Amino acid sequence: MSHDRQEIEAESFLQTDEQKDEMADQVSEALTAKDATSGDQTAEESEREPALTALEEERIKDEVEIQIDLLKDPDWAVRREAAITLGEMGDERCVEPLIRALQDGDWQVREVASEALGMVGSPAVDPLIKLCRSWDHRKAAVRALGKIKDERVLDPLIHQLRSDEFGEDATDALVELGSPAVEKLVAALSDRDDNTRKQAVIALGRIQDSSAIDPLIEKLNDKDWYTRLTAAAALEKIGDERGREAIKPLLKDPDMVVKMRVERILAAWKKRTANA
Repeated sequence: MSHDRQEIEAESFLQTDEQKDEMADQVSEALTAKDATSGDQTAEESEREPALTALEEERIKDEVEIQIDLLKDPDWAVRREAAITLGEMGDERCVEPLIRALQDGDWQVREVASEALGMVGSPAVDPLIKLCRSWDHRKAAVRALGKIKDERVLDPLIHQLRSDEFGEDATDALVELGSPAVEKLVAALSDRDDNTRKQAVIALGRIQDSSAIDPLIEKLNDKDWYTRLTAAAALEKIGDERGREAIKPLLKDPDMVVKMRVERILAAWKKRTANA
């Protein structure tokens, strides 16, 4: 190979390497630019996401306010549907409007407002306890409290057991709460008020929690005949054998009503056991 040809090939080789380096630089710059653009897009998307969330929250806010306004509609059916919708939303802002709906002139609106407040839950407890001070609206407030699984509702409901007008409503509410109410109800068995003791016995029988068996057995010796009778009935509902043995001495109870009722209780219990 001649010297001139070698020089030409060397120059070509150098040019090729220079071109390759230049192309590599261009590719690197392009990739860097792409990454930067991609980063910008991600940042833009990140900025848009909170904005979308804010828009969604604004839409929900508008819907809550719309339903609150519908609670003032002259058509009871519209008010009823609005109360149901607000309960499903569960927004804390629904509490005061639903409290007012408990005082609605239509019983169907009052009923669903009570259910709706139960769905909203704990934020409704304090306003409902306050509403219990009103004789006119106490029944609805007591019913609503029984739908909320919050320990703050227990003492106000136990207090209502002594009421001639609202004792049964409080009993229903405590039964609806179930096991969380048992401890307070057992304590109420020793209350000085006759109504409180009687309603506590009834509630424990309906809840049918086995932890109430021994306290109910003690009530079989209560000085009040009706308390003895309801304790026997409560033990029958729970269905534990300890209860059946404990009520047998009441077959000799000095009160004829208690005696006859216990006879029927034991007969039914025996039949149920045989069928089982």
